[in-house]
Formats: sequence, C-alpha cells, structure tokens
Amino acid sequence: MTGQANGAGATTKMTTIDGKYGVLRELSRFGNVTLSEVRAAEGVTRQVAWFDISTPADRQAFHAYRSVLRALNPAGLTDIVARPGAYYAVWQTVGGIPLEGVLAQPKKRQETVDNVRTLAARLAEHGYALTDADIVVDGDEPRLAYLRALQLPRTPEDIAARNAPTLAALNGGRIRRPRQPGTWLTFIPGLLFLGGAVYLGAQAAQIYLNPPVREVASVGGQEARAAARKLTADGFRVAYSEGQSGRQGVGTIIRQDPPAGTNLPIGRLITLTVNNPPSIEVPKLEEQNLEQARNTLKDRSMVLGKVLKVDGTLTNTPEGRIVSQLPEAGSPAQRGQPVQVMVSAGISGKETWLPTLTGLTVEQAREYARTAGLVVTKVSEQPSDKPPGSVLEQTPAPFVRVEVGGPVTLTVAVARYSAPSRATGSLPLPPPPTPETATPEVPSGPQPLPQEPDPEPLPQEQIPAPQEPPDTTVPTPQEIPATPPESDTPDTSAPATRSVSFQYTFPTDLPAGTYSVVVSDANGERQILQPTDASQLAGRNANSSEPLQVTGDAVFIVRRDGADYATVDPN
Repeated sequence: MTGQANGAGATTKMTTIDGKYGVLRELSRFGNVTLSEVRAAEGVTRQVAWFDISTPADRQAFHAYRSVLRALNPAGLTDIVARPGAYYAVWQTVGGIPLEGVLAQPKKRQETVDNVRTLAARLAEHGYALTDADIVVDGDEPRLAYLRALQLPRTPEDIAARNAPTLAALNGGRIRRPRQPGTWLTFIPGLLFLGGAVYLGAQAAQIYLNPPVREVASVGGQEARAAARKLTADGFRVAYSEGQSGRQGVGTIIRQDPPAGTNLPIGRLITLTVNNPPSIEVPKLEEQNLEQARNTLKDRSMVLGKVLKVDGTLTNTPEGRIVSQLPEAGSPAQRGQPVQVMVSAGISGKETWLPTLTGLTVEQAREYARTAGLVVTKVSEQPSDKPPGSVLEQTPAPFVRVEVGGPVTLTVAVARYSAPSRATGSLPLPPPPTPETATPEVPSGPQPLPQEPDPEPLPQEQIPAPQEPPDTTVPTPQEIPATPPESDTPDTSAPATRSVSFQYTFPTDLPAGTYSVVVSDANGERQILQPTDASQLAGRNANSSEPLQVTGDAVFIVRRDGADYATVDPN
C-alpha cells in the first residue's frame, strides 16, 4: 500500500494501493487480509483484498489461495498480483440475487438447486465451504463474487458441517421440477389418447419417409454454443470436433460439415469444428516499451490489449515502460488472446544515482539500474583479464545524480585469449634449443709448436726422507723450469654445463591472467612454456618431457602477464 501506508501494510490510514487504486473506505479485516473499496484507474469502483506478507508461511498461503482462484475462475475476480511488497486480489461487482435470498424463497427451481450443489462440491475439492464465499445467483447459475482466503485448509468434516445448514435450506420449501414432455397426455381419456396416438404416428411416419429439406445456415466464426443453437433451431443435430486456427478466436467455429448452403433434410447431423489451439505461456512484458511489447507478443501469436497509464514514481519505472500486465507472465493463455498492460506515465521530479557496478555481472547491474529507475540501453565488450561478463565501466559514474528514467551504458569483460583446442592435462615442455658453441679460428700456415723442456731431476739428497721434518731445502730459482708442465686439472673459471628438469604444480586458485615459463642461466633466458590462460593451468602439473641443458646457476621463472609470479629451482 502506498500514500500514507507502506508496502508492508502499515496500520496507518491507507490512501493508495500499489499506486493504482485509491482507497475509498475499509470494508473488513480477516487475519492478515484487509478488504477495501477502491477507485480504479479507469474510474470504476472495485474491492481490493490486500495481504500483509511477513513470513514464508504467509507467502505460501497466498500462493495456495491464488492457485484455488485460478482453478475456480470466479466471476468477480479481475486481477491477482504477486510480487515482492505487493500481494493482493482485485474484485468487481457481480450481478444477481444473493444466495441467502434464493434460500429464503418458498419455491426453488430444480436447476438452481443442482447448480448450487455442484458449486459446493467444487469448493470442497479445494478445501473451502459455501460460507467462505459470497455467492450470487444469475438465472439458475450461481456465481462467485468473492472468496475469502484461509490460513489453513479445512478438513472434509468441517466443510460438511458448514455446508449442512445451507444445503438444508436449499432443500426446504417446494422445488419446481422441469415438466416432462407428454405429461399432459395422462389426463386425456383413453379413447382420445388412442386417436391422438394414431394421428401422431401417421404424421411421424410421413415426416420420417418424406422429411422437409432446409438449407444449412453459415455459422463460421460464431461462438460454438450460439452456432449450435441456431442449427438445432433449424431442426438439425449437432456434433463437435476440435481444431486450431490462428486467425480466429478461441471457441469459435472454423469449419462445418456439410458446408453452409447445402440443402439437407432436417434431423441430419452437422459436425462443427471448434477452434481450440494448445495453450501457450504469457511472456514477460514488464520494463518493455509498447513497441517492444507488441513485437514480443507477436512472436507468441498474441496481441496487445488495453493500455492503462499509471504513475511510475512509486515503482521507479521510467515513462513509457510497462509496470504490470494481465495475464501475468508465465500463466497459460491461448493464441490471439490480448494482454492488458499498465504503462508508467513517468516519475515526477525525482533524481537517482547508481552505486559502483564494477565487478558485478550484467544481470546484477541491470537489476540495480531498474531499482534506481534507470534503463540499461547499451552493453559493449572489452578484452580484459577480469572474469568474463563482469562490468568494467559504467555510465553514469557511481553516485552521480541523474534524472530518473535515463539510460545506462555498461562495458563488460571478455577473455583475451581463446581456449586451446585440446585439454592441457600434464604439460610436456619441449627441450630448449642447444646453444651453438663458437669455434675458435685456426690461423693459416704452419705454427711453431711450443718447446716442452725436460724437467731436471732433483738431487737425491734434496728428496726429503719420511723421518725428516717438513722444512726441506727450497730449490733455487735456477733449478725451477722456465715453462711449467701441462696439468690434467680442468679450468674451473668457465661455468659448467649440466642437465636439469622442470617440475611445478599450478595452484587450484590460480589468479586470472596469462602465464608463461622461462629458464634463466649463464646464457640468458629462454622460454619453455608458451603464454597460456590461467583457466587451462589451474590445478595442473607442468613438467619438462626431456632434460634441459643449462650453464652455470639456473632457475625457472613463472610469469603472469609478463610479471614474475613464482620461481622454481631445477631438479
């Protein structure tokens, strides 16, 4: 409820319900249901049953009540709404005599009694008694003008006890039963009866042998019952069959056999094909404009019905956008059925703003925009390392005040790289290329070989004996050879070459990005894993299929988007 009452059904004075119904007076309160007399947008008087929904049990009871209304299809029900903050049913006045007045009559028609009993049985099937409904009788047909919602379903014993007084009063007094044809003949004397029977028999034989011929009237496009009445009044028998046509209304005649204009003896059978296409689901039209709604309904072979203008301030619905619809989205309907919509007349003098939408999905951002009274009109894509489909940029900017009803533009992320054609599994790494060793240039022409002098033997007395102390006589410079002899010890000044392998398991929560692996040694860096998206590496084990040749100290570097992410020592 709106005006001076909030959507939860506050106890203060109510002035407007859902922005569409002005409250004239409160009629009654039953449980969590308030029944009010209201003035609808089209200027007519209605009754609105507003439900205060505060618990899941209240919501479940309302939906059970709505299911009963859909099954019974009451004559007084015009609309039933179920959305967060607004749960209510709209009722109209139904013409006829209240059931209490019919019960008080001293004489009742048999057809009326039978129809009321049938209605009582239908209500009992759904857990309701006759006393739970306001019933009026139009002719012989009882019609539901209002049905009160129950918090808990009634037991069969309770229903029978509540229906007993009404059914007893229904059987009270005299009941006028339909007069059976031919009853008056019982009062005719036997001779007159015999003579009349002979005359009628002769006429019947004459008609049977020579029936009159009449032209079959055209009933195509007429409602099935009206068409049947017309043909039976002409003396024909009628049978129905079902068909479907998208160009005619449901329940109308699309074909007749024999066709119209045929001369046919009376009493013959005419078969009427009634248009009864399968039901379809009503599409959602809320937040669309009228042109979009027409196109959406056209795709479902439905049409746009009555359009009502309502204030969009309370629902933050921009001008020209649909606030609600009848039948509501998801309900079954027939092809060609019109859908009535309520369109916002705009939001009067109101500003709004958007929070930060960055990181949200497109659907979440659309919901924020709708709640703020704005409409997402454009969504563009931009390659990014962010999760695909997440919002990167927005217009208007966060917390900037704009007029309600304005457009919103979103930029969303898409993946930079496409996924590989096969599963990664264990990633075998190709061996790195072997660096070429520079070959020293050999000078042309004969080169003199270096002279290797023979070492002079030390005098025998200069060789220290085992028992002698280590401070032996040092040889003189003249006794040391000018060129030292070659040694078999390798030169340790150059870095050594060795074989290593790479082994690394990427974490399961690997951050989004593009990853590569390089090996760094004395010869520089070289790549051993090409750039790969994180989604293909998370939780995977990467290893080199063959040993890698490195020179000197080496380390493996895992890089994310070109920046160092982890280092791995070689095995």
